[in-house]
Amino acid sequence: MIKIIAVTAENKCIEFDNIDDLQTIDYSWYWIDFSQPTSEEIKEMDEKLHFHPLAIEDCIQSLQRPKLDYYDDFTFFVMHAINPKDLSKQEHDFFIGEDFIVTYHNSESKEINQVQKRFLKLPDTNNWDKYRIFYEVLDKIVDHYFPIIYEIEDELDAVEENPDNKPMNVLLDDLFDIRHELLRLRHTINPVRDLFYRMLNSSRLEGIHERKEYFADIYDHLLKLSEMVSSNREITNDIRDNYLSVNSHQTNEVMKVLTIITSIFAPLTFIAGIYGMNFLFMPELEWRYGYFIVLGLMVVISAAMYVWFKRKGWF
Repeated sequence: MIKIIAVTAENKCIEFDNIDDLQTIDYSWYWIDFSQPTSEEIKEMDEKLHFHPLAIEDCIQSLQRPKLDYYDDFTFFVMHAINPKDLSKQEHDFFIGEDFIVTYHNSESKEINQVQKRFLKLPDTNNWDKYRIFYEVLDKIVDHYFPIIYEIEDELDAVEENPDNKPMNVLLDDLFDIRHELLRLRHTINPVRDLFYRMLNSSRLEGIHERKEYFADIYDHLLKLSEMVSSNREITNDIRDNYLSVNSHQTNEVMKVLTIITSIFAPLTFIAGIYGMNFLFMPELEWRYGYFIVLGLMVVISAAMYVWFKRKGWF
C-alpha cells in the first residue's frame, strides 16, 4: 500500500495514493510511505521515483544491517524496530532527498502510523520538514525498545527471587532464555547506536545537524539501552554462578553426609564380616554373651565416631 502526504506552500497537507498525482500539485515537500508494498508498487520506486537499484535491492532483501548510504540525490538509511512478541527485527528504510522523504517497511509499522496521525492533525506544518518526520519516527522506534527491556528485567527479578519455588533446573532454563533474549536485543540495539554515532558526526547531513540536539537525545537513549542490556547480561551471569555455587554446595553437603554414614558403617561391616565367616574354630561363637558383646561394641564404635565427627565440625 502506498500513502502519500504532500505539503503545500501554505503548509497544508494533501493526502492521496497515486504517485503520478504529485505532478499536479504545487508542493514544498512530500512524504511517501510504502507499507507492505506489492511487486508493482515496488517497481514505482524505480520507474517513477528513480531511486538507485542498489537501494531498492536493500529494501527488498530485508534485514539489512542498520546503515547509511549516500547517493547523488538522496540519502538512504536502514533502521530496525523490534517486534515485542518475539523480539524479531522489523526493518525500516528511509530515502531522504531535497524535497521528499520516502519510508519503506515490509510489515505493519505502528511507529510510522503514529507519526502520520499526529502529522495530519497539525493545524499547519510550519515547523515540520522531512528531517522532522525522520526524527519523529526514529524517536518512536527507540522509545519502544524500553518496555521490552523493562519486561525482561521483570522476568530476571522473578528468576532471582523465585516466588513460585521453581526447581533449580527450571530456573536455569528460564535464565538461559533471558540471556538469549538479551543477546538478540544487543544485536539490534548496538548497530543502531553505532549508526546514530555516524549520523551525528557526518558532515553531509545538514538536516540532522540542524536538529542535532534532538538526534543526540535519541543517541543518549540508545547508549542507555545498550548499558541496560549489558548490565542485565552481567546480572544473568551472577545469578547463574550463584545457582551453580548453591547447587555445588548442596551436592557437597549431601556427599559429606553420605561419606560420614559410610565411614561409621565401615567398622561395623568389618565386624559383621568377620563373624559372618564359616570357620569352624571361632571361640567367640561359643560365648554365652558374645552376641550382645559384639552388638554393644558396634554401638560404642558408632557413638564414638559420631562424637568425633561432630567435634571436627563435619556434621
